[in-house]
Amino acid sequence: MTEHPPAHDSAMEQALDWLIRLECASAAERLAFEQWLAAEPANAQAFAQASAVWNGPAVNQAAQQLHTVATRSWRARLRPYFKPMAAAAVILVGVFSFTNLPLRLEADHLTVVGERQRLQLDDGSKVLLNTNTAFSAHIDKAQREARLYQGEAFFQVADSRQQPLELQAGPVRASVRDTDFAVRLLDGVAQVEVQRGNVDLLGGNDARVRLSAGDSIRISPSGFGQRQHLDPQKDLAWVQGRLVFENCPLSQVLDELRRYYPGWIVNTNDRLAKVEVTGNYRLENPLDVVRSLAHITSASIREYPALVILN
Repeated sequence: MTEHPPAHDSAMEQALDWLIRLECASAAERLAFEQWLAAEPANAQAFAQASAVWNGPAVNQAAQQLHTVATRSWRARLRPYFKPMAAAAVILVGVFSFTNLPLRLEADHLTVVGERQRLQLDDGSKVLLNTNTAFSAHIDKAQREARLYQGEAFFQVADSRQQPLELQAGPVRASVRDTDFAVRLLDGVAQVEVQRGNVDLLGGNDARVRLSAGDSIRISPSGFGQRQHLDPQKDLAWVQGRLVFENCPLSQVLDELRRYYPGWIVNTNDRLAKVEVTGNYRLENPLDVVRSLAHITSASIREYPALVILN
């Protein structure tokens, strides 16, 4: 008689597999994940347990230690630490993802999900890094160079009579002097928003655009989008630690909240995704925002460690 493994063990194996797949999931895979999650109560419970460890302090500490010891060529400095760190992560989770490891070893400054960090560069410029952001800067008498690898940052660039600050962010290069502006880089697409001053942009095929205060534009690898009007109270609300939306589909609001929540927010109700909502919330506790949205849309909500399910 064949002995089948307990259902919980099978669900846990599937949950661990989903944790890996969701690191770089397509829209179709995310839909499949939501269907799997809603199929059995054991699936949600297993995923909650797995993700709680995956996002827990031990694994985060292991990843941070890998970055802390990075001081020279990342390949050389990783070699002595790879086995103990990876082994610790494998013991804790059963799997370990190094999807962005080279990026994280190269960046000078990193923020984790839900964290913001304020920096002052050597030329006096100020930078606010938003959630899950990687950034580097090299400034001396000869150059003012910076790079946004991923995430979002707000810059208050100090005036300089010598040279502008040159910022590379995915498909675009920005050149600025004495300017306040924000740059978001997600999934290879950049968004530049100018609050004060001017920003000169260089895209693919040497295409050039100059933005002035109140301008916003998206830049993809295929080129520049249409110039848009910036609404600082809404578009730059994150600088003040807030999330502001007006008549926005709940699906888009949840997408934004996922950037700040160190876990998974899942909506299993297609009708809810289309409901338009308006709100002004603090980002200190994104879970409270999800609870409020569930209340105003009459959605049910189930909460697990590192997992929230709306229906």
